[in-house]
Amino acid sequence: MSEVKVNKISPRTNCGTVTVGDSGDSVSVTAGVPVTVNGDLKSNALKATDGGSIISQSGTTITLGASGDTVSLASGASQTGFGRTGTVDWDTTPKTATFSAVSGDGFFCNTTAGAFTCNLPAGSAGAIVSLADYAGTWQTHNLTVAANGTEKIGGIASAPIALNTEGQSVTFVYVDSTQGWVNVQDSTSNERGNPFIVASGGTETTSGNFKIHTFTGPGTFTVSSGGAPSGSNTVDYLVIAGGAGGGSGYGAGGGGAGGYRESSGAASGCYSRSPLGACVAALPVSAQAYPITVGGGGAGGTNPQPALLSSSPGSNSIFSTITSTGGGGAGYTSCGSPGPQAGGSGGGGTASAPSTGGAGNTPPVSPPQGFPGGTATTTGNHVGSGGGGASEAGGNGTNTGPGKGGDGGDGQPSSITGSGVTRAGGGGGARENSDNNLSGSGGSGGGGDAGARPTAGGAGTVNTGSGGGASGGTDPQPFANGGAGGSGIVIIRYKFQ
Repeated sequence: MSEVKVNKISPRTNCGTVTVGDSGDSVSVTAGVPVTVNGDLKSNALKATDGGSIISQSGTTITLGASGDTVSLASGASQTGFGRTGTVDWDTTPKTATFSAVSGDGFFCNTTAGAFTCNLPAGSAGAIVSLADYAGTWQTHNLTVAANGTEKIGGIASAPIALNTEGQSVTFVYVDSTQGWVNVQDSTSNERGNPFIVASGGTETTSGNFKIHTFTGPGTFTVSSGGAPSGSNTVDYLVIAGGAGGGSGYGAGGGGAGGYRESSGAASGCYSRSPLGACVAALPVSAQAYPITVGGGGAGGTNPQPALLSSSPGSNSIFSTITSTGGGGAGYTSCGSPGPQAGGSGGGGTASAPSTGGAGNTPPVSPPQGFPGGTATTTGNHVGSGGGGASEAGGNGTNTGPGKGGDGGDGQPSSITGSGVTRAGGGGGARENSDNNLSGSGGSGGGGDAGARPTAGGAGTVNTGSGGGASGGTDPQPFANGGAGGSGIVIIRYKFQ
C-alpha cells in the first residue's frame, strides 16, 4: 500500500471542489482519528454504519430516523420547538401531600392518608397537566386542584375544584386568559381490579348491593377475592348454634336455645339486627376456604322409668373465629339423670332438685350469646321452667292456680337476609298434677309456650337454633318424649358491587 503525506489538499482554483475518491469507492478515516469540519457539512442523507438512515431530507422536509426506528433523547436532555400531542409524561412516584404541578407531566395522587392540593403551574397556551387517583380514595379524601394566582379553571377565576370520584383521572390544558385551564379528558373508570369481595358457598341471594350466603348445614365459604377497603374486605355474620331438646317427665324443663352471635351490620348495609350486634366488628376475609359448621339440634328426653333421661344439648356452629355454643339440655334428676345443663342458653329447670336452670353464655363471650334457664318449683304441682333464649332467661315455673310451666326465653330479631326473622328462642317447660298433663312447645323466635297439649313436647323450629319443649306426664308411665331442638344456621353478608 502506498502512503502519501501532505499538510493540506486544496482545489486547483479558488472555491473549487476537492474530490476524494471515485464513484463507488469508500473513503474511511482511521478509528480514533477526529474529523473536524470548520464550515458546513452538507449531505442529503446521514447514515449509520449499518446503513440505516439517521437524518434525511427531501425538499424542505427533514426526517429523523427511518420507519421502525425509535428516536430518543439522552437522559437529562430536553427538547423544544416540537410542541405537544395532547399527552403527558407520567411521574410514577405518587404524590402524598400538597405539590406544584409541572406542565407536560402527569401525576398519580395518593390521598389514602388524607386530602391535599395540586397547584397548577402558571398558564401558557398549550400547557398540559394530568392527574390520576392512585389508590381509589378520592371519594373519601378529595384532591383539590388550584390555579396559579387569579388564573381561571373552566372560565372561573380563583376557583379551586375538588376531585371526589373514586378512580378518577383528568387532563387540564391551558387555553387562554378567558377560559384558563380546561378539563379536556375526565375518566371515572376504575379499571383496577375488583375492589369487592368475591365468594361462593351456601344458598346465595342478594339484597341491593349486598350478597348473602345462607348455610343451613355444613359447607364451605370460599373467598376467591378478598376485596379492598375502597370496595369491601370484611363480612357481617350471624352464627347460631343448635338448640337443646326438651326434658321428659314430671315438671320437666324446656331446652336452651343455641348461642346467638352476630356483627353490627355496619360493613354490609344498614339492615336491622338485634342489640347483641352493637359495636361488634365485621370479620376480615382473604382468598381462602372457610369451613362452615352448622350445629344440629339436641334430642328430647326419653323414658320410661327407670331410665328417665335428660335431653341432649345442641351442637356448636362455627364460622372463622366465631363459635356459637349449643343450647344446654334440660335434665330430669330422677334415677340418676343429670340436671339442667349450661350452654349458649341454659336448659330449663326441672321439678326435681336441683330446680335452678342451666347457665347461659357458656363459655362466656361479649356480648353474651344467650341467657340461663328459669327456675322450676316442686311445691304442689310439679312445674318445670323454660329454657333460656337469646334475649332473656327462661320463664320460671309457677303454682298460681293450677300451675304453669315456664315459657322459653325470647329470641333475637335480624334482617340480615333482607327480611326480618326472630331466632333462638328457648323451649317451654311442662307441669304435672294428678289430673292434667301439660307440655311445653318448642321454641321458635319468641320462645316456647308452656301450656300446650298433647303431652309430647314440641320440637324447636329448624334452622333457628331454638330449644325443644318439655313433655309433661303423670302416672301411669311411660311419659312422652321431649321435643327435639332446632338446628342452627350461619349467614354471611357483604357488599359485592
